[in-house]
Amino acid sequence: MIVEQPVTTFLDQLASGAATPGGGSAAAILGAMGAALVSMMCNLTIGKKNYAEVEGEMRAVLADAESLRRRLADMVAEDIAAFDGLMAAYGLPKESDEQKAQRSAAIQVGLKAATEAPLACARASAEVISLALRAAKVGNTNVISDAGVGALAAQAALRSAALNVYINVPSLKDLTYAAACRQEIDALLASAVPMAEQTYDLVKSKL
Repeated sequence: MIVEQPVTTFLDQLASGAATPGGGSAAAILGAMGAALVSMMCNLTIGKKNYAEVEGEMRAVLADAESLRRRLADMVAEDIAAFDGLMAAYGLPKESDEQKAQRSAAIQVGLKAATEAPLACARASAEVISLALRAAKVGNTNVISDAGVGALAAQAALRSAALNVYINVPSLKDLTYAAACRQEIDALLASAVPMAEQTYDLVKSKL
């Protein structure tokens, strides 16, 4: 899997002339990094005598952060598969009317997959932001900056994923689905981006 490769290999692939991995995969990696940083803060809070009262909450945050980290890491390959599938659909023959109809249908299927992948990433990244805020409120202040970095990484992931939703929805013929996707991503941005900024401000106030 791509996430099991060295970071330098992933960066080389990202910088290459190949279409994948691209921004969607980078967004998923950013989200996974954000979740990992939340987990780090939890792990450096749990077991500390001065934070015994919040250990239960931090264990709950840790469990959720680790689940999200795994999900977002898996999304790297899922985004690549979705985009490659869409490109394969665009490459189908279009000589006859039947071929054109089959190609058009395949493109729409591919577009939906290529929209759902970043939308899922955006959902997960918004959850990471929420967890980062919870961790920043009660976690070990010696490592609180990591909660802030986690929130900012997840915010970058969310906004990056949103761009990949926005670029696909205009080509969708299922206007109801397209509108629902746009509405959902707008709502995620409206709620989670201010939360990430709130986390940043909270962290900065404790430094």
